[in-house]
Amino acid sequence: MIVSFSVSNFRSFAAEETLNLVASNRFPGNLQCHAVPIPGTDQQVLRAAVVYGANGAGKSNLFKALGYLRSMVLRPREKNSGTGREPFRFGKEPDQPSSFDLQFVVGQKLYRFGFKVDDHRITEEWLVRMDGRREKDLYERITDENGKVRIEAKRLKAAGDKLSALVTVGGPQNQTFLATIRATLDSSDYGDELTGVLGWFEKNLQLIKPDSAFIQLGTLLAHDPEFLQFSSEFLNASSTGVDHLSVVKKELSEDQLRSLLPESIVSGVMNSMQEDGITVVSLRDDKEILIERTGENHYYQLTTQAAHKTLAGQIFPLDLVEESDGTRRLLHLIPALYRLRTGGGVFMIDEIDRSMHPILTKKFLEFFVKSCEGERRQIIVTTHESNLLDLELLRRDEIWFAEKDKEGATRLYSLAEFKVRKDLEIRKHYLQGRFGAVPFLSGIDQLLAEEEASA
Repeated sequence: MIVSFSVSNFRSFAAEETLNLVASNRFPGNLQCHAVPIPGTDQQVLRAAVVYGANGAGKSNLFKALGYLRSMVLRPREKNSGTGREPFRFGKEPDQPSSFDLQFVVGQKLYRFGFKVDDHRITEEWLVRMDGRREKDLYERITDENGKVRIEAKRLKAAGDKLSALVTVGGPQNQTFLATIRATLDSSDYGDELTGVLGWFEKNLQLIKPDSAFIQLGTLLAHDPEFLQFSSEFLNASSTGVDHLSVVKKELSEDQLRSLLPESIVSGVMNSMQEDGITVVSLRDDKEILIERTGENHYYQLTTQAAHKTLAGQIFPLDLVEESDGTRRLLHLIPALYRLRTGGGVFMIDEIDRSMHPILTKKFLEFFVKSCEGERRQIIVTTHESNLLDLELLRRDEIWFAEKDKEGATRLYSLAEFKVRKDLEIRKHYLQGRFGAVPFLSGIDQLLAEEEASA
């Protein structure tokens, strides 16, 4: 779970801004349903957060900042390719390093990971385990102006000779040390603790873009009967008109396979596949190609279908591509609910309300809050949907706002910073501008007045 995330000098963020998900002691009501204990502390971390803001206020840049941090952990960078960071362009010192700092819980341990980065190198990096009020450095990294990487990692030396050797070498200047470890060593070479940290970034931290599809949805539906049933029931209960889902599996010849996929992809898949392996390639129209190698190759096309039932009881299946954008968007979000309900993890969804009805968006979040009560599972969303501004659904410290200041820099702040009555209609006052983070449209009114005057 994410406890806090801080970012500075990245896209629309200038000075450091922090999304702090530590539950406030000022709002003890309903804490058991909305938060879980932070290991080694007397504090609790919230299981949900909703970030509001006008178009261009920086909500999605918070999402992109977390995505950048995750990519720097998981993906090695090519030599001399720079760091790919995007500094704040409107400030006086855009060449200053950007900074990222994340506190997160893995199992029963609290960690801090972060780094400072300029256009060419990771200038500083740290991984810390928080034991109560004490910080125990797992490693610290400094890159000097000549590109020399120096690692101080006394607590990692016991993990093995290969990791110790990598600490001595340091790794590329434009790549985090975590990415270097992951790309260079096997998990058996760096021990359980780093395996847990890297596994959290890879499997537990999931980011869903507004236009992204859940990869291998058809494969998951075809091979997990419980997920198929859950998805069918959720779509049916959401008034989408879908009675149930099914997956049609059609065997293909090799010639048919090559007609569907570019030769470069076919060759790459064939060369990288292991014996007795399975590879899935997603197509644009919500179809998938399943390649199985079990002594000989078999190729299949998976097509997800949504079945509709008439009043007479007849069933008419439609390919998913024929469904509305809202239905498809919901279906591609359902895996997040399912995984959070049956396992752990953190899902951050950018623009959760994209193509979805306001009531359905609220029900989606409500389902998570109520079905995952007390579990170490977390959902963070950005949205314009004001129906979520309901103190029966969310605590005040779970509601956040993004707003740009006069210099064009994004500020983050919580509803907890305002004095509001428990019975206040938050939605109404937000739309009236009391909490900021809404668009100022007086210019449109002026433009309309000018149009009317010239008519």
